[in-house]
Amino acid sequence: MTVEMEMTLSPIMFIPFMPEQASNFAQEIDLLYFFLIALTFFFSVAIGVAIFYFAIKYRRRREDEIPEPIEGALKLEVAWTVIPLLISMVIFAWGAKLYFQMYQPPKEALEIFVTGKQWMWRVQHPDGQREINQLHLPLGRRIKLTMTSEDVIHSYYIPAFRTKADVIPGRYSMIWFEPIKVGTFHLFCAEYCGTNHSKMGGDVVVMEPADYQAWLGGGTREESPTAAGGKLFSSLACITCHMDENRGRGPTLAGVFGSQVTLDNGTTITADEAYVRESILTPTVKVVKGYTPIMPSFQGQVSEEQILQLISYIKSIGGKREESSAGSQATSPQQQPPPKPAGERQEQ
Repeated sequence: MTVEMEMTLSPIMFIPFMPEQASNFAQEIDLLYFFLIALTFFFSVAIGVAIFYFAIKYRRRREDEIPEPIEGALKLEVAWTVIPLLISMVIFAWGAKLYFQMYQPPKEALEIFVTGKQWMWRVQHPDGQREINQLHLPLGRRIKLTMTSEDVIHSYYIPAFRTKADVIPGRYSMIWFEPIKVGTFHLFCAEYCGTNHSKMGGDVVVMEPADYQAWLGGGTREESPTAAGGKLFSSLACITCHMDENRGRGPTLAGVFGSQVTLDNGTTITADEAYVRESILTPTVKVVKGYTPIMPSFQGQVSEEQILQLISYIKSIGGKREESSAGSQATSPQQQPPPKPAGERQEQ
C-alpha cells in the first residue's frame, strides 16, 4: 500500500461503521469497496438527473402532439456499451488481483490449524499450543490458516482483517494475512450452523513478537501437530507399509507432499492436503501407479484434527521430489527417513 493511498484512506478509518484495518489486505479491500460505492452513487445520481431532465424537456405539451421519430445514434450506443464494459473490466481485474493475493499463501507463512465444530473453533499452533475460540498471533508475521470442519459448514470471519472463508467438512480451506496492528479483534462464524450459531465467536489477539513468544512459553503446551502426527503414523501401523525407499507394500511418503503423483489410470495429481486426506479416508479412489489397492480406510478411526496432524507430519519428512518417469510413484528417495503417514495410502 503506497503512502498516497494511505493518506487517501485515512479519513475512512474514522468512519464508525467500518471495522478497524488490522491486516495487510484491509486497506486495499476497503478502497475497492468505496470505489464501488462511489461508482454506484455517481451513476445513480447521473441517471436520476437525466430522467428528470428528459421528463421535462420531452414532456407532451398538447394532446394532439406527435413526437418526431428518432432513428438512433451510433456514437451514443457505442459509448453506453464500451464505457460500462471498461468499468466492469476494471472492477473484475481489481477484484481478481485481490482474490489471488489472498488465496495464495506465501511459503514462509506460519501455518496454524483451525477446526470448526458446533459451536467452537479449535486452534493448534505449530509448537503444540492449543486454543478454543481464540487465536493469538505475532505482529508483522505472515500467517496461513488451514481450516476444516468436523460437522457442518462454518465460515471463519475476522472483520478487522477483511478475511472470511467457508470451513467445509471433508475439505481444507486456506487463507493468509499479516497482522499490522496490536490489539484484540472479534472473530465470528458467518455461516448459520445450528441453534447456537450466534455464540460461535471469539477473539483474535495480535501481540508484539516478544509477547507472543512469552505467551507460547506459558501455559500447558501439548505436542506439536508434527510430533502428534508422527505418533499417529506409528500407532496406526502406517509405518509397516510406507517404508523408506519404497521397501514396503505402499509408496514411500518421504518428500511426496507437493510433488506430482502418477495414478494407476495414467493421470497425475498434486499431493496436497486434500489428496492426503482422501488417501487416508478413501484410499481406493486414487491408487498410485505400480501399487495395488490394499490400504484399509481409516474413516471413523481418525478425527479431522488427527488428519491435520498426519498431514503436518508428512510435510515434515521431505520437500518436493521429482516424479519418476518410470511410473512407480515413488521417485528418487529422499534423505529424510521417516515413513509416511496414513495420508498416502499404503495401497497407493
